[in-house]
Amino acid sequence: MAKTNYSYEKRQQEIKKQKKRQEKLKKKQEKKERKDFDPQLEVDNNDPEVEKDESADN
Repeated sequence: MAKTNYSYEKRQQEIKKQKKRQEKLKKKQEKKERKDFDPQLEVDNNDPEVEKDESADN
């Protein structure tokens, strides 16, 4: 029976964690860039008062 290569398995787990961390940072960066580009975008999506005011005008 072959021996398990624990160092290989551990390295694969580390690579997977690092990849996930990089993707998470990339998403944060993109979200920040969108917020900097259009600050109204965040307000419109999170503010229920904006929706009420717009529906009253129609």
